[in-house]
Amino acid sequence: MADTRRRLRSGTVVLGGMGLLAAALTSCSSAPDKRCVDRGSYSLSKGYKVVADKNCKTTKSSYNSAWYYGGKKKSGWVTGGSFTKPRKSSGGSGSSSGSVSGGSHGGVDRGGFGGHGKSGG
Repeated sequence: MADTRRRLRSGTVVLGGMGLLAAALTSCSSAPDKRCVDRGSYSLSKGYKVVADKNCKTTKSSYNSAWYYGGKKKSGWVTGGSFTKPRKSSGGSGSSSGSVSGGSHGGVDRGGFGGHGKSGG
């Protein structure tokens, strides 16, 4: 009986430690890339010019600056992102509104009324 308890406790410690490690890795990787850019510098071929972060943190700036999320940075310019801050994901499937149709977000599509699923008998 004592061996069983000891084995269970050590297994709980290992599993608990793995859970903490997974949570730490997930929280670190979920932070979106954000860069301070000059909104007035847009070029179709280059995107937005990246400027110092202090320009987005203060109201006194010579740039029309804003945070730009995601995208790819190349030679001081960034393209392919958005000015909209991404919402934090809970890591689960579906959404808080109860929808089961995920669209391009990788959710589950079960058909239903107006769905695109096949009807069968």
